Amino acid sequence: MKRLIVILVLFITNALLAQVKFEANVSKNSLGLNERVRIEFSINEDGDNFVPPNFEASGFRVVGGPSQSISQSWINGRSSFQKSYTYILLPLKKGNLVIRQAVIEIDGQLYKTLPIKINVSDAVNLPNDPNEPATVRADNNLYLVADISKTNPYVNEPITVVYKLYFSYNIGISNWRELNKPKYNDFWSQNIDIKNLVAEEGMFKGERYRFVVLRKTVLYPQKAGKLEIEPLSLDIDCQVPRGRPNFFGQVQLVEDSKRVSAGSKIISVKALPEAGKPANFSGAVGKFNFSALPSRTTLKNGESLDLEVKVTGTGNLKLFNLPKPVVPSDLEMYDPEHTENVTTPLSGMTGSISDRYTIIPQSKGNFPIKGLQFSYFDLTSGSYRTITSPDVMLNVLDGPGVASSNPNATNEASKVPVAASKAFAFIKQKTNLSNIESDDFLGSGWFYSLMIFPFLGIPALMLLRRRKEAEDADVVGNKKKKSNALAKKYLSEAKKQINNKEPFYIALEKAMHNFLKAKLSIETSEMSKDKITEILLSRNANSDTVKEFITLTESCELARYAPSTSVTIQQDYDKAVEIISSLEKQLA
Repeated sequence: MKRLIVILVLFITNALLAQVKFEANVSKNSLGLNERVRIEFSINEDGDNFVPPNFEASGFRVVGGPSQSISQSWINGRSSFQKSYTYILLPLKKGNLVIRQAVIEIDGQLYKTLPIKINVSDAVNLPNDPNEPATVRADNNLYLVADISKTNPYVNEPITVVYKLYFSYNIGISNWRELNKPKYNDFWSQNIDIKNLVAEEGMFKGERYRFVVLRKTVLYPQKAGKLEIEPLSLDIDCQVPRGRPNFFGQVQLVEDSKRVSAGSKIISVKALPEAGKPANFSGAVGKFNFSALPSRTTLKNGESLDLEVKVTGTGNLKLFNLPKPVVPSDLEMYDPEHTENVTTPLSGMTGSISDRYTIIPQSKGNFPIKGLQFSYFDLTSGSYRTITSPDVMLNVLDGPGVASSNPNATNEASKVPVAASKAFAFIKQKTNLSNIESDDFLGSGWFYSLMIFPFLGIPALMLLRRRKEAEDADVVGNKKKKSNALAKKYLSEAKKQINNKEPFYIALEKAMHNFLKAKLSIETSEMSKDKITEILLSRNANSDTVKEFITLTESCELARYAPSTSVTIQQDYDKAVEIISSLEKQLA
């Protein structure tokens, strides 16, 4: 008996030792945007068909590897085996990134690693490695700089940000990609197109460098205080010389890459002074001219004229409202047609804006339109200026309701009420009287209708009861209806939670499962990928649609823990609606 127990213990121990272990390990779980991370997939059995995760989809770029190593040893008559696959990764974005599962096949069985979470923060300063070979490092020869024209402007005063990439004569640039675009919160911004990148020469840090201008932006701060310009970050591929030139003077070039960032900038914005601010000031800052001109001042009743209110000059032309004219009640004024003829060079907005009002007089006479006032803050003098347009007098030559210069006008005007009274006299000749006393409800048609209605409703109630009993007896049909209703409910819930990642994917997964229960008459315990695929294909469902359904179901679980954008969530929702609609038609 003791021998049997010992043999059993040894058998269990060997079985545990022989268990397959497939693991993924990273060199660090937190790193900067410009740092690299090593990931190693190791397994203690010899396997085939190793499939790494999609690093690009996880937010990483492979810059080294894969390198494979195998080690095998014998200790006290027991063998150990280790195979590993190693990659060097560079993050493509900031945030909590998830490296997905790797897969390997051993004796027909698939094994997967667990997902790994890595936190990527802002770029960090990297110290020089003293053990590196004599190579010109890109870190010391490549810089991204943001030149700002002014760091303490007024509100709505234009400033410019010019991003320049400086690189020494020792290296060459082969490619560059934007990682993070600068964000201009609380600024109005306008990018200036750069058609051709031209390398120029200039001084930087007391040395001569080459540089290219990558981006030019004009900014108008919209509020006072300390405003932050978030940095522009680039991933740059370059060639750097390694070692000394050979006998023929040729230099060996090696590929290198670097993450560069212009760094965040703080702009201290001054508020416009309150002293002397006009009551009609609408936020115009710059140097302007103002006018309010009518297309004509003499016209007949029924004719129209245009009143153009226009501002020209240099300043924040798109960021303020023009004054609105006030006209007498005898003039009908329509909403204006707004026109902008503005260009935005590096110095700021320049051009003109205008509102064109259409005015139609309703009677004869002389009608004044009071002059308009336009106020702006003059950056040159640091004070407010007000421009007043001249008054406009409109002369309407003829029209009803106003005395005319014609001597017979008085008699003609006196005849108008008489003619009008005769024209509408027939209205007074007809009356429409009704009895103020109402009929009694008792004995009326409504009384007898309400008396008979309950007796007529008895057969309808009996039919509805029989139909309800038949529906309750249909257990399978009721399950389908319930599952179908749940699918619609959870799909609607997913749409409501589209801004909340985890509740969205939980609801979406439930919607897809209940849809299958309604269409295939299967329970949740029977739902496996193979079973679902087999039943759908047997019901003549399209194979591509089935594959998309399975793929979306699998990704719902992982998407709850992986970073997702609002665009990705919206795409998953649209994809689910499309797939369910397609299967609805195919399984009909």
